[in-house]
Amino acid sequence: MGKVTGFLEIDRQDQKYQPAADRIRHFREFTLPLNDQDVVRQAARCMDCGIPFCHGDTGCPVHNQIPDWNDLVYSGDWQEAARNLHSTNNFPEFTGRICPAPCEEACTLNLENTPVAIKTVEQSIADKAWDEGWIKPEIASVKTGRKIAIVGSGPAGLAAAQQLARAGHDVHVYEREAKAGGLLRYGIPDFKMEKHFIDRRVAQIEAEGATFHYGQNIGVTKPMAELVDGHDAVLLTGGAEAPRDPKLPGAEMEGVHYAMPFLVQQNRRVGREEIHEEPIIATGKRVVVIGGGDTASDCVGTSFRQGALAVTQLDIRPMPPLREDKLSVWPYWPTKFRTSSSQAEGAEREFACATLRVVGKNGKVTGVECARVDEKRRPIEGTEFIIRADLVFLAIGFAHPVHEGMLAELGATLDKRGNLAADTKNYQTSVDKVYAAGDMRRGQSLVVWAIREGRQAAHAIDKQLMGATNLAW
Repeated sequence: MGKVTGFLEIDRQDQKYQPAADRIRHFREFTLPLNDQDVVRQAARCMDCGIPFCHGDTGCPVHNQIPDWNDLVYSGDWQEAARNLHSTNNFPEFTGRICPAPCEEACTLNLENTPVAIKTVEQSIADKAWDEGWIKPEIASVKTGRKIAIVGSGPAGLAAAQQLARAGHDVHVYEREAKAGGLLRYGIPDFKMEKHFIDRRVAQIEAEGATFHYGQNIGVTKPMAELVDGHDAVLLTGGAEAPRDPKLPGAEMEGVHYAMPFLVQQNRRVGREEIHEEPIIATGKRVVVIGGGDTASDCVGTSFRQGALAVTQLDIRPMPPLREDKLSVWPYWPTKFRTSSSQAEGAEREFACATLRVVGKNGKVTGVECARVDEKRRPIEGTEFIIRADLVFLAIGFAHPVHEGMLAELGATLDKRGNLAADTKNYQTSVDKVYAAGDMRRGQSLVVWAIREGRQAAHAIDKQLMGATNLAW
């Protein structure tokens, strides 16, 4: 906790944004960080709440010891706060920027709609740790002689690689793309998290002994069997990349795309990487985004920055209430009306809206036909209308990992949703020596859950190989 009476004396204060008219002109981060004094005041608001739901499974999948590092910041011991934070979270500068902060929803002060600004304090601790040079490679003093392959370098793969390298194993990370990060790098826009944060973590992990192999699409450029035969353990953290198929009539028309290729292309432009596909550009176009989640919101923000004329976002769900019923929901994640920074930049939002079909002329999209829906999300006859569109993005989530290539060759058991089947104790698949973690195992989820699973899988693998483990999870 922080100051005993801090929550009574100090108002909640969070980071502010650059004005929308300014921030849509660039792809850089646009949050305005609090100064140290203000961060200390926010940490002081952490109260002696008895049961801190913020760091249980309801609030924080990696079990950050939030009251502890709030108290350390309030006491002025930022370095110990950074050590404590990194004891549970390998990459707090990532989660401090892009996590939706279920911890704040679970905060006891959220019963009064004034939770502690946990996410802001977390980012401030992580950024100060880097600025002050407190974060250094943690190199194992003894090497185990065991060789481990990790496929995929998203948050789960990076967390597992770091943990296993620190345990003294010879870790090799195989990544399909030219750079590490997975959807952290290629899916999440730079205006939410700039990619130099990933680069310096990769440099740290390399200094700790892990080796990264880029341009390696396992199951395509390198047989899966070669990895299994050449390593003592193989951890698959390739994510869930197969998009859901909406079976939308007219989706084959020119100008209709899944969301991820659009976001990946723009991230490649910002990162000065080559783009080999036909460019998808929103400049001067009327954009319709189908979907109500984070990926849809990222398409909105990216479209505005590319110079779209107008952006409309369609959500089949009814407009949620402005406030949740605290006594029936808290401390769990509530359904309530939220406006992302991208939506606040000028998007039109349609709720309770079903997408019936894409309409067009000469094979090119000109609009989206929609209808209002009833409480069972069925279109209501007579409510049909058309929204003009030059560009349509399908942002309705991911079904499961890609099955072609690596997983087809592996032949491991899949669960009923098409993900790799593995429990959360051993993380072992049905194939000997092969483990799975992150979205490839649990389905699409949050970055913080991927970090948790990467850490837990590393714990399980180290214990399996060595008989015991000192790795925390």
